[in-house]
Amino acid sequence: MASLINIGLSGASAAQSGMHTTGNNIANVDTAGYSRQQNIQNSKSSIREGQVFIGTGTTLADVRRVYNNFLENQLRTTNSLSSEANAFLDQVSPTDKLLSDKDTGITGALQSFFTALQSAGAKPTEDASRQLLLTSAQALSKRFNTIAAQLNQQNTNINGNLSSMATQVNNLTATIANYNDQISRVSSLQGSPNDLLDKRNEAVRQLSNLVGVDVVEREGNLDVYLKNGQSLVLGKTTNTLETVNSPTDPTRSNLVLNRGTTKIDITNSVSGGEIGGLITYRNDVLEPALNELGRVALVVADRINSQLAQGIDKNGDFGATLFNDINNATMMAQRSIAKAGNNAATGSLNVNIKDTGKLTTSDYQVTFTDDNNYTVTRLPGGTAVGSYKLDETPPPVIDGFTLEMNGGLPSKGDSFKITPTRGAAGSLDTVLTDPKRIALAAPLTGTSGAGNQGTGIIGQPNLTSMIDIYDSAQRTELQNGLKYSTPVKLVFGDESTNPQTYKIHNAQGDEIGSGTIIPGQENKLQINVPMVDASGNPVGTPQKNITFEMTVAGSPKQGDNYTVGMTGAGSADNRNGQAVIDLQTKATVDVGPNGKGISLTDAYGKLVENVGGKAAQAKLDTEATGALQKSAVAASASVSGVDLDEETGNLIKFQQYYTASSQIIKIAQEIFTTLINSL
Repeated sequence: MASLINIGLSGASAAQSGMHTTGNNIANVDTAGYSRQQNIQNSKSSIREGQVFIGTGTTLADVRRVYNNFLENQLRTTNSLSSEANAFLDQVSPTDKLLSDKDTGITGALQSFFTALQSAGAKPTEDASRQLLLTSAQALSKRFNTIAAQLNQQNTNINGNLSSMATQVNNLTATIANYNDQISRVSSLQGSPNDLLDKRNEAVRQLSNLVGVDVVEREGNLDVYLKNGQSLVLGKTTNTLETVNSPTDPTRSNLVLNRGTTKIDITNSVSGGEIGGLITYRNDVLEPALNELGRVALVVADRINSQLAQGIDKNGDFGATLFNDINNATMMAQRSIAKAGNNAATGSLNVNIKDTGKLTTSDYQVTFTDDNNYTVTRLPGGTAVGSYKLDETPPPVIDGFTLEMNGGLPSKGDSFKITPTRGAAGSLDTVLTDPKRIALAAPLTGTSGAGNQGTGIIGQPNLTSMIDIYDSAQRTELQNGLKYSTPVKLVFGDESTNPQTYKIHNAQGDEIGSGTIIPGQENKLQINVPMVDASGNPVGTPQKNITFEMTVAGSPKQGDNYTVGMTGAGSADNRNGQAVIDLQTKATVDVGPNGKGISLTDAYGKLVENVGGKAAQAKLDTEATGALQKSAVAASASVSGVDLDEETGNLIKFQQYYTASSQIIKIAQEIFTTLINSL
């Protein structure tokens, strides 16, 4: 009877253990990382009765954790990919909306500016339309400032997020290492600690959401490596992540792996997870967008200022600049960043924009091989641009800019990061406040002599001597030259000769040149006027000239004359304003050697298109990786997850199992009682 009772007791004990395990599964159905458990039973040793062996019941061999390592690795991988895609999408979507929306992007403000310019050009003598143009210019510059500020704020947020995430990674790796230690100690004495194993796996899953990792099981420990092969966890030891200011750009945070005795910059090699998504966004979208936006801002300021400087304002003076000087001392200094570790005696490097049409959206690395020679490479690819000398005269123009030392000479190995366009959008400012100073009129005006008898018709003169707004000496010289060297008069000779001659006279009536035309045709004249100062003395050695071109059509009579002089105050002429309007569609950005390029509108449209394309691709990537993650979660749950229907069935099974085992005990008791009573 004792063996029958023991069999019943073992069955009841096994059923009770099964109900405990099933209950534990049900209780942890929503516990993150929990793997369902199963009881493993073995039969007890049999007893020999005669020629046969009779069983003695069952025993609980193990409570097994239902787990598939392949599915777990797949889940970690898809978690990492999905987190990376979502982090990238979360950053790029607002940027796409910011740049493309008509109320927040540049396109609307740029169109409003040129619309106001057209209105002012149509009514050049009206102060109200000029004031509207100033207001539109201010709105345009503020729009550039606002977008740049938001993009720079994104960079600041990314720096903060990277620092926070590095701390989370360190906490998780410390937790994993601690679990490794506990599991090793428990496993050697008490078997498999299922709950600790689940918690360790959940910590690794959470880590994979932050950064892409590879996991290797070694002697019961989980060693965790970054995708670049650097270790985060080795058994009970960990390496930590830190964020530091980039040595080449203090406004950017870099990720550093601290291995105790050494530190390794892993910014460009880390991938996966939210950290990978943020770094990819910063490298592929944020920095190129800031550079492209800055390039457009530089072209807007440079080309509009340059064209306005060629004209005459309502006061009869040469044009003032509408926007701030793109080459003021502060802006030139901000375009270069000295690398940490440069010689303390080395000065700063000024970046002077010479040709905005040649600017690219790249950053550059300048490295000095000695105190005079330096090499330039484009970033981020590291493409070599060339080798140059500081003492070259004039300084070499590199992709539209020149480099000049400000202060002490550099030492061998000194390096600078050059960002020619990045800060331009945030620095753009409308500096003109007087609407009368907007130069809408062309500088020269041609008039026909009152007594002309022929059918000659002249086209208005076009000044071909360009004023350099960034060379104050040249600008002053040319403007004074125009003031004192004009008006000039063209007097035509005998109309019966073919070609017909004409002579050019200065303001004093002296002949300074001559030429010929073909009567009855449109003739394009190139006129050179010797430049003089206020006293009538020649300017320059040899004497410098002012050049302009004009057309003469029809047939002037002998003695007919035409006078070309500076445009006076209050002129209704709008030719210079029209030249500014033409900049809206003129190829002014990314101009190649053949003169081909794109317009301001197209350049900004290209930026919007690029960011929009990356946003669309990010959405597709998010959907794809999300689907993969859901599939991996479902696959893992099908093996390790708790199914309440299944557990309910198990609960009923074990309940019946327990009842049946109890009946065995009861029968054994009854048999024993009957036996006792019979005696």
